[in-house]
Amino acid sequence: MLLHRRIRPGVGLVAALAASGLLLALPPAAVGRPAGPAPAALAWPAVQKATLPAALPDGTAYEPGVFADARTSAGTAPSRDGKALRLVVRAADGSVRQLRTLPSARNPSFQSLTVGGDQLFWFERTDAGLELWAADLRAGRPAHRVTADTGQARFYRSDDDLVVAEDRLHWVASGPAGATEVRSVALGGGPVDVRAVPGTWRLLSWPWMVDGVADTRGARTLHNLTTGRDTTIARPRKGATDCSEAWCRIVSLDDDGFSRIELMRPDGGERHEIAGGTAATEIVDVAPLGRFEVFVRIGRNAELTGSAQLLVHETATRRTVEISPDAGNVTYRNGVLWWTTGNQESFVRHSLDLRTVP
Repeated sequence: MLLHRRIRPGVGLVAALAASGLLLALPPAAVGRPAGPAPAALAWPAVQKATLPAALPDGTAYEPGVFADARTSAGTAPSRDGKALRLVVRAADGSVRQLRTLPSARNPSFQSLTVGGDQLFWFERTDAGLELWAADLRAGRPAHRVTADTGQARFYRSDDDLVVAEDRLHWVASGPAGATEVRSVALGGGPVDVRAVPGTWRLLSWPWMVDGVADTRGARTLHNLTTGRDTTIARPRKGATDCSEAWCRIVSLDDDGFSRIELMRPDGGERHEIAGGTAATEIVDVAPLGRFEVFVRIGRNAELTGSAQLLVHETATRRTVEISPDAGNVTYRNGVLWWTTGNQESFVRHSLDLRTVP
């Protein structure tokens, strides 16, 4: 049976507020409120998007891990007999190419699928440990192991958990004495470089990192791994702050106890509110591509339907665009946003390539 996953109502502070009941009540309807957000079909008529079946042609449930474009993806599916987990590429024409198969008895998982050019990279976990693998997205050459020297790799459900830059793969791992190890290896394999940075950090677009992972108030500092320079974030007194190298997202409560989501530059400039009421963050990454902030608005029936209104704020125009009125299982990676619509018994998957927004 295919399962339509419920919406994850918020990341970080908003999730905690919802759990405590502070977001359970809905604000009263506003009188004279401006017209709602423009549908994506009207706001972005030329954007590349697709509607895709939830199952592969053999009938097995397919879970994408990354999209190369709106119609081409890589992800996982069980074997028909359920005895193995497969990593496959689903092409734009619907054809499927198998990259890896691991026995279910080894408790396998494929994590942090990442595209670099025509190459696909991923972490492969089994009972035996964690390894880094690669394969060609276009050609039929076999997948190959890049390295087994991964350390105690950390994953944050971020697009930057595995970063391709300067002909190397970069990731972070837990280091000694509470430090963060920044690890990297050549795309074709070889010795792993390990650099220890005091504190707890996660990667952003290369060469940036951000701290605040273990701080309830969020990020304080951006660190440039190339120059060694730190940038202090103008973190406000209230709310939880998370940042990319270009924008920071602040999640707080307004005077009426409802959520408020704001964006600002790391130095505090251009601060503006993008949503309030029952709005909630839905992805870890702040302002993907430096152009968009993705969030959801939770309706009265969200707990029953598992869906919410999916919205995107444009940082340049400060316009809000509706992606879907009833989205579930919202995910972002490699410039592509994808989600499901339907119910637990029957659903379809939709994708939208934010890189193609004019």
